[in-house]
Amino acid sequence: MPSLHFNRIVNLSHPIHPGIALWPDDPPVVFKTEASLPTQGYYLRSFSMGEHSATHMNAPNSFDADAMGIDGYAPESLVRPAVMVDLASRVREDADYVIGVQDLEHWEQAHGRIPQGCVVLFHTGWQSRWTDPQRFIQVDAHGLHFPGVGAAASRFLLEQRDIAGIGIDTHGVDPGQDTTFASNRGVLQRGGIILECLAHLDQLPPTGSTLVIGVLRLEAGSGSPASVLAFVS
Repeated sequence: MPSLHFNRIVNLSHPIHPGIALWPDDPPVVFKTEASLPTQGYYLRSFSMGEHSATHMNAPNSFDADAMGIDGYAPESLVRPAVMVDLASRVREDADYVIGVQDLEHWEQAHGRIPQGCVVLFHTGWQSRWTDPQRFIQVDAHGLHFPGVGAAASRFLLEQRDIAGIGIDTHGVDPGQDTTFASNRGVLQRGGIILECLAHLDQLPPTGSTLVIGVLRLEAGSGSPASVLAFVS
C-alpha cells in the first residue's frame, strides 16, 4: 500500500454561505433551521445549493447525458499528486487572460516536466476576489470575464503530459469568454478531475503536494461541492 508523507495540510476549499459568488442564474445557497436547541434540544439545518457552486468538482455528465455522474468516481481517483502553476503576477488584472502552452513550458523550465497522472492547479490570484462576487465573476454585455485554461494548453496537458485533471481559483477552468467549455469537456471526456473556485493555492509549493478530494456522492450528480485538502511534503 502506498503511504502519504507530509509536513503540513492546506485547506483548498472556501466556506459555504448564502453570500458566495455564484455563476449567473445558478440557484442561491439557502440554509434553513429545522431544529433548534431551545425547542427540539438539538440544532439542525437543511441546505440547498447548485451542484457547481462554492469550491466544487464537475462530473462528465455535465456535458454528456450518457456519461458518469459524480458518484461514479472511484475513491482512489480522488487522491492525486498535484503541481501548482503560479500565474498571479502574469495575470494581474487581466480578466480575459488565456493560459497557454507557453505558460506551461515556462513552468517546466523552472520545475521540470509535469508528471503523468497529476492534477495541475492554476493560481491566477482570482481567489483574492472571492469575497467580492461582482469582481470574482465579472459579467457585462460581452459575457463573463475571468482567466482560464485555453483549449491548446488543456490539450497539451492531456495529450502530451497525460494529466489526471485541472484545478483553478476562478469559477471555471475555461476562460470566461470561452462558451465552448473546451478544457472542461476535454478533461471530463476522459473521466478526469475538474476543480473550480479553489482557495489558498498561494500556500502550495510548485511540486510536492497530494490532493485528497472529498465530494458528496450525489446519485447521477453533475458535480458536487468539494472539500479539497492538499498534503504538502
